[in-house]
Amino acid sequence: MKKIQSRDNPFFKELVKLGGSARQRGKAGQTLLDGAHLLAAHLDSGTQPQHILLNAAALHDAEITVLLERAAGVPVTQLDDKLFAELSELKTPTGILALIEISQPTAPVTAACFALLLEDIQDPGNLGSMLRSAAAAGCDAVFLSAGCADAWSPKVLRAAMGGHFALIIYERQELPSVAKLFPGTLLAASLQAKHSLYDCDLHGKVAFLIGNEGAGLSAELLNLATQQITIPMPGKAESLNVAAATAICLFEAVRQRL
Repeated sequence: MKKIQSRDNPFFKELVKLGGSARQRGKAGQTLLDGAHLLAAHLDSGTQPQHILLNAAALHDAEITVLLERAAGVPVTQLDDKLFAELSELKTPTGILALIEISQPTAPVTAACFALLLEDIQDPGNLGSMLRSAAAAGCDAVFLSAGCADAWSPKVLRAAMGGHFALIIYERQELPSVAKLFPGTLLAASLQAKHSLYDCDLHGKVAFLIGNEGAGLSAELLNLATQQITIPMPGKAESLNVAAATAICLFEAVRQRL
């Protein structure tokens, strides 16, 4: 096992850049998974990481030992505890990080059956939660506009809790073009819509269009929708959190399909 104790180590410098820069992640096609749960989800998807990074405490952790056995043959490096803490955004680091390749989708839009089109979702926590809900609901594809938060950032990865590895994620998409190619019903969530989500037939090929936290969907996407829908809110709140609204839409589809 290699050890790194200096901040001047070239490999460590590259890891710092990956953790803090969406541009660097895009350029390298790599990102960091922080914690045993995310690495386990990645391994469960049938994919091996490119490198595993540990702190001293991880060497005596039973859960991490099992993960290392599952990732036999993957290079492992032990970082000085202070260096490890620089890479982990967790207040209490779990002791393990993994360098992985960012998967690049190859399937065409027309192959999607149950999808999300997300326009300018800017909060990483919201985006991660939406990806988690999409994975749990059985979506096969999520299309993100260029204005969305970086799907492979540490905060989004943590919020999604492994959802990335059950989905095909298309970043920096021209959503109007995607909408025109999608081979099913397009349902656009809008506070101004008059048609209730619960009156919709959500069988067959369906995509939900969800817009920015404050501005909602653009007029162009609203006009491309098969139907604009709203979630009935008999209470006094003006709106729902975008991640909560997305989960409600997805699981109404699940309810109908079951």
